[in-house]
Parts: sequence; C-alpha cells; structure tokens
Amino acid sequence: MRIFKNKAFNKWAEKEGLSDDALWTAVDEMERGLIDADLGGHVMKIRVAVGGRGKRGGVRTLLAYKSGDKAFFVYGFAKNVRANVSTDELKALKHLAKELLSYSDKALTKAIQYGALVEVEGNE
Repeated sequence: MRIFKNKAFNKWAEKEGLSDDALWTAVDEMERGLIDADLGGHVMKIRVAVGGRGKRGGVRTLLAYKSGDKAFFVYGFAKNVRANVSTDELKALKHLAKELLSYSDKALTKAIQYGALVEVEGNE
C-alpha cells in the first residue's frame, strides 16, 4: 500500500498538526474495513485523531482509496468548520479519485518530483 498527500492537503495537515503516522493508522483501519463513509467512486471519508484529542475531536479527511493499492489524501477539514462537502465538490472529488488511482508508478514519480504529491513515509 502506498499513501500520498496532495500539495494542498499536505500544507493543511502540517498546520493542523496531523502526522504521517496518524494517516498510516487511518489507512490501516480502512484496510481492516473501518471506513466512516464510502462516498462512492473510490472517495472515502475518515476521521483522524490529532494531537491526543482522539477521533471525536480530530479532523475529517477525504481520500481517493483503493484497497491494497493506493490512497491519496486530498482534502481535510475540522468538524466545527464544515459538516460535509457539496454535491458539486463530491462530483469533482470522484473525478479526481479516478484520475489519481489510474496513475502509473512513472506518473507518481513525476508528480512527486514536481511537488504535486508527497508520499507519506511510515509504517509500511
């Protein structure tokens, strides 16, 4: 399993204090079937604990996810900032998920080199 963050998510995660270990834990839970919401089109929503606050006080993340293959964290928000994404945003996220999950290893390497994606280091 390879895990990535897009540039915007990476910047947001750093500001929120969201560690790569927490992202690995979230994906590990998803691999075991613990998904908060399957929004369709390989777009998943999962709560992630931040800084000892637990999941309830943590953040919500949206990711493109294919079990046993790749996960791309693409958007995050605090529960007190917004409840969910709009229908139009979800449509765009589904399109993005399809695109990201189709990337070859060569395309992933290029995206990392150009700074569009950051590979999450960790627990593999």
